[in-house]
Amino acid sequence: MATKKHPRYGLAPGRDVDLDRDDVRDRRGRRITPAYVDAAVDDVQAKTARGRPSLTGRASTSPQVTFRLPPALREQAEAQAREEGTKVSAVARKALEEYLARHRHAS
Repeated sequence: MATKKHPRYGLAPGRDVDLDRDDVRDRRGRRITPAYVDAAVDDVQAKTARGRPSLTGRASTSPQVTFRLPPALREQAEAQAREEGTKVSAVARKALEEYLARHRHAS
């Protein structure tokens, strides 16, 4: 069964507004212009960015590593994540950090 997607945003009721011609103001009395709308959209997009915060501590995307697991190992990782109240990715990161710390000078 296909799921029906709902639009994320809808049109406000009422007539269309020509921001170059009509004098529309925000709650603080500032005129709403196309530049005002562009800045507001940029602000909302910055505040509602998808995904998790970067692990680098900056506004850049964290590098990703993807690999496959046998089902039993995935189940163990999920159980550990539930026990720790975290995500499987955090368990995998911790395991890799511990492995690399143990094997840092082995090669």
